[in-house]
Amino acid sequence: MNKVMRSWRCLCAVTALMLLQACASVKSADVRDPWEPMNRSIYHFNDAVDTVAIRPVAQMYVHVVPSLVRTGLHNVVGNLGDVWSMANSAMQLKGQHAAETFMRVAVNTVLGLGGVLDLATEMRLERHKEDFGQTLGHWGVKPGPYVVLPILGPSTLRDSLSLPVDFQGDPRRQIGDQAARTGLAVVRVLDVRANLLKTVDAVKEASLDPYSFVRDAYLQKRENDVHDGNPPSNFDYNDSEPQ
Repeated sequence: MNKVMRSWRCLCAVTALMLLQACASVKSADVRDPWEPMNRSIYHFNDAVDTVAIRPVAQMYVHVVPSLVRTGLHNVVGNLGDVWSMANSAMQLKGQHAAETFMRVAVNTVLGLGGVLDLATEMRLERHKEDFGQTLGHWGVKPGPYVVLPILGPSTLRDSLSLPVDFQGDPRRQIGDQAARTGLAVVRVLDVRANLLKTVDAVKEASLDPYSFVRDAYLQKRENDVHDGNPPSNFDYNDSEPQ
């Protein structure tokens, strides 16, 4: 509990600093992104870090690690993530999703060698990715302004404030060995970035303004996530309920 409170206080302090900086900045014309000048600065910082560090390591990961091994690691990370998705499905009272996710975890853990093999997908057990930000959205919490977090990237105020809960709920934290936890965290980052190598390059080459493209794509995706792929046609970003 102390760790949760410390994480929460730290995030609140960061959020307060962001708000102070945002108030001193020129507001964006986009109502979803009132802190655009600050967000763009952080976006460019993240892009620089990605260019000099994360992307080269992800490329090396793809070139050095055999595809079969990468697939197995991807499956293990996904299987662990399914545990937290199951909890969030339950918090949203999505009984069928929670049951299907439970079956996924059981099948892949027991029959799939601890999640190395994704047998559940072959059995047509659909994956339902859920996090605490989606749970809050499901119960009517507004997304709030668009936010770009250092290193972590696109988010909203609601999703940013839910991160400490997601962090504490991550089953990887229950692994006793520190080296194993760190290794899984690194694999997760590399797995995500490796799968986006072509996508990120394409966005940078094809978009006149990659920042706006990423922002719009992220907000649309999160809206779809909260509404399970069926957002209301009259959805108002500033009101969590349809008009």
